[in-house]
Amino acid sequence: MYRAPIEEIAFTLKQVCGLGDIQASERHADLGDDLVEAILNEAGRFAAEEIAPMNVVGDRKGTIFADGKVKAAPGWRDLYHNWIEGGWNGLTATPDYGGQGLPMMLSAAALEMWNSGSMAFALGPTLTIGAVEALEKHASDALKETYLAKLISGEWMGTMNLTEPQAGSDLNALTAKAERAEDGSYRISGQKIFITYGEHDLTDNIIHLVLARLPDAPAGTRGISLFLVPKFLVNADGSLGAHNDVRCAGVEHKLGIHASPTCTMVFGDEGGATGYLIGEENRGLACMFTMMNNARLAVGIQGLGIAERAYQEALSYALERKQGRAPGDSGPAMSPIARHPDIKRNLLAMKTRAQAARVLCFACAHAIDMSHIAETEEDRKFWSERAGLLTPLAKALPTDFGVEAASIGVQIHGGMGFIEETGAAQYLRDARIAPIYEGTNGIQAIDLVTRKLPLSGGEHIKAFLGELAGIIEGVAASNLPELGDMAIHLTEALRDLEEATAWIMTAQAEGRMADALAGATPYLRLAGLTFAGVLLAKGAAASDDGHKAARDQRILLARTYTFTLLKEVAGLKADVTGSSEVILAFDPEALAS
Repeated sequence: MYRAPIEEIAFTLKQVCGLGDIQASERHADLGDDLVEAILNEAGRFAAEEIAPMNVVGDRKGTIFADGKVKAAPGWRDLYHNWIEGGWNGLTATPDYGGQGLPMMLSAAALEMWNSGSMAFALGPTLTIGAVEALEKHASDALKETYLAKLISGEWMGTMNLTEPQAGSDLNALTAKAERAEDGSYRISGQKIFITYGEHDLTDNIIHLVLARLPDAPAGTRGISLFLVPKFLVNADGSLGAHNDVRCAGVEHKLGIHASPTCTMVFGDEGGATGYLIGEENRGLACMFTMMNNARLAVGIQGLGIAERAYQEALSYALERKQGRAPGDSGPAMSPIARHPDIKRNLLAMKTRAQAARVLCFACAHAIDMSHIAETEEDRKFWSERAGLLTPLAKALPTDFGVEAASIGVQIHGGMGFIEETGAAQYLRDARIAPIYEGTNGIQAIDLVTRKLPLSGGEHIKAFLGELAGIIEGVAASNLPELGDMAIHLTEALRDLEEATAWIMTAQAEGRMADALAGATPYLRLAGLTFAGVLLAKGAAASDDGHKAARDQRILLARTYTFTLLKEVAGLKADVTGSSEVILAFDPEALAS
């Protein structure tokens, strides 16, 4: 049974990742601690009492596809309508169209709990929230008036249509077509694959955001436009009209997230689906990245949610399952396996990964919020760059942690973990997609190395590293005996990160791009591990506010992290700076011959 970790989430938001900065702003002046507590408690209740019980149903029943239509798992339509009645879909959306205008940090906290309840369920609203963001920033007033309110309320759901059979991560290869119509709309034709919630029966209308090319568009990504393509056309009075020329041709049979329909969508069988331009012609990629960047954080939160849920299930099992006699136990009875040192190690490995994922995701959400509330152009630039720097970290490392934690959870369950009835296997199956979609974690590493490290001529990453050094100094100055050696080890890790960063940036400056890319993935993990370690230590050094037991647990987790996961950093630095020669010498074709 899932229990939302409200106290841990609230502490991380407030004491570690800077929610107070947001509350102090003019935009969120009404966001007091009582309101934050109320939102977290109700989100946690909904996740635990309404979403989580449906998780196994969704996994085992999945979705049913017949005659171009998709039917959700039993009970999911009622669950979704309970969700929208609670107003959850519009947490961060503009109040101008019915949203609540709350900060991303609170949305991230709620998303964690909903993904712990059921990742397959939370996926649908995540895409809708992304569509809302894209329309808020880039759509015409007419499109906003027609579509935003119903997307924000959740009455309609949204999708993101990028991938095509020949074009996965490389958007240069997109071939979907758009033709101008006399009435100012467009006719869209082509096929899109892997479209999450592309067809379902949860809502009366589905609003597809589709990337396509105009006949006279420039080659490559500079020639991509973004279009809004509704499943049903909308009449002038807001009622639903004719079915658009778009259909679902099939639903994928997947390793996990069975209750999330992953669809093949076909546009234009009968002359072209009616679509409406979002933003400007040939500028669609910029519009779509508004949706994708926050979606990447949302996927990182999926990894966090799975890590937390898998940990709770493994802990419960380990406390109940009895085998052998643990060291120090006496008497004839067998010990709960949770008392055995190896199981303790594994449980701590899961819990530290969950908390490390939490600080990474919430820190990224903080940067996004600060970029929205910053008052000067200089501050907006700084926080936009910080959000850009942290996004690949917050997407990649938490999703890796989700897989790692879920795998450890199966191990703790032993043979029963390999049996579906315990549920441990589902978390591993569900978690495995998160490092893949919304830009694989390898692509996140490339983005970090090639686009984010050079921000402001490399000055932003230098400032970031300086801030980490300052936090470590604060940890050392706390004079807590439990944290003294942690500061030493964090300083060593930061030094490794600084040296790896310098090596990567020098390689790029010298034109050795292949060398830099060969080290991109270990560099991302190195950076994420170091940043998370610093934030965990910051949390451990924070005031206990009278909650000594909770503080002791934070110190235990921070120390565990320091002497286990953080120790990877030295090896990762050696990998970044020393392995490119052998990696680039590898010839896959020679082995295949």
